[in-house]
Amino acid sequence: MEAIGRTRWVIAEGYIPDGSMAGADHALMSHEAACILNSGDTDAQVTLTLFFTDREPAGPYRVTVKARRTLHLRFNDLDDPEPVPVGKSYASVIESDVAVVVQHTRLDSRAAEIALMTTMAYPVG
Repeated sequence: MEAIGRTRWVIAEGYIPDGSMAGADHALMSHEAACILNSGDTDAQVTLTLFFTDREPAGPYRVTVKARRTLHLRFNDLDDPEPVPVGKSYASVIESDVAVVVQHTRLDSRAAEIALMTTMAYPVG
């Protein structure tokens, strides 16, 4: 299948809630995610750079999205070159060497009434 999407995406709003329901398992932990689809025949080499209101950017974080696969990438799990801070606003620029599609998702489980938000990232270029 031909690759679809773009090679640069922006998520202007990012925030990992700094708490979860007591005893929440990993699936229900508050998190922020970029869902990345690589529909093409070549593995995608993807980098993420995070921008903050009060400090220099973090990154690049590097991941591979295999050909004809999708990756649900939790920002909470990124730790190289540094962990993504919780309870702090940020924005992200996602760049890939092949066209991909990016969707942004947040799960907020700080209260029993779990909130899920999702939207398409903004494609650049």
